[in-house]
Amino acid sequence: MSSAIHFNEVSIHQHNKEILSNITLNIDEGEFVYLVGKTGAGKSSFLKILYADLDLLQGSATIAGFQLNNIKRKNVSELRKKLGIVFQDFQLLQDRNVYENLKFVLKSTGWSDPKLIDERIKTVLRQVHLKDIEQKMPYAISGGEQQRVSIARALLNNPEIILADEPTANLDPDTSAEIINLFKEIAISGKTIVIATHDYYMIKKFPGRILTFEGGKVVENQ
Repeated sequence: MSSAIHFNEVSIHQHNKEILSNITLNIDEGEFVYLVGKTGAGKSSFLKILYADLDLLQGSATIAGFQLNNIKRKNVSELRKKLGIVFQDFQLLQDRNVYENLKFVLKSTGWSDPKLIDERIKTVLRQVHLKDIEQKMPYAISGGEQQRVSIARALLNNPEIILADEPTANLDPDTSAEIINLFKEIAISGKTIVIATHDYYMIKKFPGRILTFEGGKVVENQ
């Protein structure tokens, strides 16, 4: 099994403060992994290293074949095409409908053929079980539907890895279960899924590998 993510003796710093120290771990392609721990334990910083929003200053790390040490800015956009990123607050553009939200991402990542753009948008909306929603504005749909749109957005460029930062934090339990089940469905296609969460009920309901963030360390749950 090939590595999707590999860390060797990584320490993560933010605002000149060490958040996590001496992390060595491997996540294989196709794994479904939960990151758990208290607020401030470093889960979001860990994810930010993965999508190159934080600089890696100590140790070495690779993700989707990209070396994260001293990654050049021009390569960051190429890396992010191989990643799908999902946030707890959806981060949809409120001034345009669902279709235009997704079209904006495709155009900004190099898609130009209107027919292919249209086909891809319809495909990812089917994947997240949304229909008849393309022309609706984000504020006119439910929180669960907004999160499904954000997952559809993450799937647009057919990424190898999905990174989700507290994707169910703003959702009720039933909707949360639907979202995690959707991630499980996506994982069946072979994608690597990494989810930072506080939702232990969902972890029990939808089991996966668990990495616990505590005291500046990352510990594997046995």
